[in-house]
Amino acid sequence: MKRVGILTSGGDCPGLNALLCSVGKNLMRQGYDVLGFEDGFEGPAFDRCVQMTDNWFSGLLALGGTALRTSRCRPNKMTVDNRTVDMTSDIVENCRKHELECLIAIGGGGTHKGALMLQKAGLKLITLPKTIDNDLACTDSSIGFASALRVATGAIDSLHSTAGSHKRIMLVQIMGHRAGWLTLSAGLSGGADVILIPEMPYDIATVAEALSRRRNEGNLFSIIPVAEGALSIEEKKQYDALLDAKASSKGKAREAAKAALAKFDSECSQRLIRLSEELSARTGMDSRVTILGHLQRGGSPSSIDRLLAAELGRECAMAVLDHDYGKMIALQKGEYVRVPIEEVAGRRKLIPPDHRWVQSAIGMGVSFGVPEKS
Repeated sequence: MKRVGILTSGGDCPGLNALLCSVGKNLMRQGYDVLGFEDGFEGPAFDRCVQMTDNWFSGLLALGGTALRTSRCRPNKMTVDNRTVDMTSDIVENCRKHELECLIAIGGGGTHKGALMLQKAGLKLITLPKTIDNDLACTDSSIGFASALRVATGAIDSLHSTAGSHKRIMLVQIMGHRAGWLTLSAGLSGGADVILIPEMPYDIATVAEALSRRRNEGNLFSIIPVAEGALSIEEKKQYDALLDAKASSKGKAREAAKAALAKFDSECSQRLIRLSEELSARTGMDSRVTILGHLQRGGSPSSIDRLLAAELGRECAMAVLDHDYGKMIALQKGEYVRVPIEEVAGRRKLIPPDHRWVQSAIGMGVSFGVPEKS
């Protein structure tokens, strides 16, 4: 019996179950036995697997999350008896024990780093792109992005009525870590007035001026989507200094720099609250903060994500049949291509300043809080 394994790793999102259905059913109809590993890379590390059958897939298509569950564990960093252990060799051994032709890993940036580790250890892999942040390199879109965009846009739509009723500034925090794709697309499709993203550090005075100008023109409320990783110009300098300290230090100093970076990242909500207070002080307008959090990861997948899952699953099955391993199935300019995993791992797709979505927003009068060049 020809056999493959499959797992979902990293953060959950809508569309993962639809992708599991597509990959599994396509392969089963080509005569393959499909094993599902539970809890991300922990599954093959500790040999936690389930046999996938038509009955196992029944009812999964429209469900959010992942029936295989997930984790953010890396192959070389897993907790065993309160110790951090490298389980890479155990994963390879268990995959060989099950006589897997290859392991299919579904995930984002961290998953692809883990997949590359396993590939270097001698395992055959194929990866599939999944991230609501849409920041995975070498692919135009990933499973989960369209569904999260639907949630974020719906939230902005809902905030319009309460903002207008109370003449308020409404700031809504949207996921994305260091990439602003979700915030930009939700802000553009939701009719935002100011959009703050990590790729374009903002000046608070410029943001306040844009809000005051709107009010003076008779627009008595404003909507501002803010990416988790959005920083003011001053905050960006602080963050870059922490990055430099981490890169230039070793030993305990490096660990201290990493801890400082982690603390800085964890304070995104506090920074948002401070921004809200500062904008109120500068404009004289009432300001409120909404944090969507994990709502963006939940719920049923959108039709776009289901279609993407159907196509990715078929393309993945074709790569298995071709024995074309070491590749991620990517969507580029409407076509599916196979990209070497080493070209994806460790890279992040960010928004270029001349991107058409940025230009479309500017054309509609949206401010990014960037001071005009003199």
